[in-house]
Amino acid sequence: MKDLVVGMGEALWDMLPEGKKIGGAPANFAYHVKQFGLDSCVISAVGNDDLGNEIVDNFDTKQLNHNIERVAYPTGTVQVEIDQAGVPVYDIKENVAWDNIPYTAKIENIAQRTRAVCFGSLAQRNVVSRNTINRFLDAMPDDNDPLVVFDVNLRQGFYNKDILCNSMKRCNILKINDEELVTVSRMFGYPGIDLQDKCWILLGKYNLKMLILTCGINGSYVFTPGNVSFQPTPRVEVADTVGAGDSFTAAFISSILLGKPITEAHRKAVETSAYVCTQAGAMPILPESILK
Repeated sequence: MKDLVVGMGEALWDMLPEGKKIGGAPANFAYHVKQFGLDSCVISAVGNDDLGNEIVDNFDTKQLNHNIERVAYPTGTVQVEIDQAGVPVYDIKENVAWDNIPYTAKIENIAQRTRAVCFGSLAQRNVVSRNTINRFLDAMPDDNDPLVVFDVNLRQGFYNKDILCNSMKRCNILKINDEELVTVSRMFGYPGIDLQDKCWILLGKYNLKMLILTCGINGSYVFTPGNVSFQPTPRVEVADTVGAGDSFTAAFISSILLGKPITEAHRKAVETSAYVCTQAGAMPILPESILK
């Protein structure tokens, strides 16, 4: 496969009150990229256990190309409980397989064939996976202007200023939501200005090609040097919002790689994530009306 689009980081199970569901942004991203007709791959690690076997089997069933390393740590899980107010509370287990993704010759070979990669902050909480992500970025070819997407994912304090700063320096596309932007702005010392001004500052400071800001029901923005695209969030009947943000990123990056202008790519991303919200689970089959 040439010109791969890679999702890299956590692969895990969400242990919900009604049962377990496969989770992790990298697989959601890679799965939807594949639906748009591009060669995609998910890179992660699982344990030598039944939960790991189930993840690999699930990806194989979906015909999702993967490089899932087997390591001597348990497969990742997230315990999800519903509090008295009906709000989910997450306990992301530590020192698990996806914290310990080894850098291998096979992963380096994938990096050398990658035209776009999406990684987050959660998968960098442990030094092993953090180093693997950075070595992967180092090994990517720079002669075809690859897209390097940093999708901020602030969870349970599993992040710090150094990780965020390094990741923003390494990426050329930053994706962040409005709540994360407030947190990042406080950490970086400019809390008092409005969200759009914060975005312009980050775009310039880190010399980004694009900055994607999602604001839930209040729409989304794509900032590029000297321009901004806004799309309202469609009103839909929501089944659940799991994986909607990952499908947004996948649709946007796929459209850009297929040569679509930013405004059209943005519109497709919004349409895709709205559809995913109407379906149960993070990986529904997208209708032809979206994929065309």
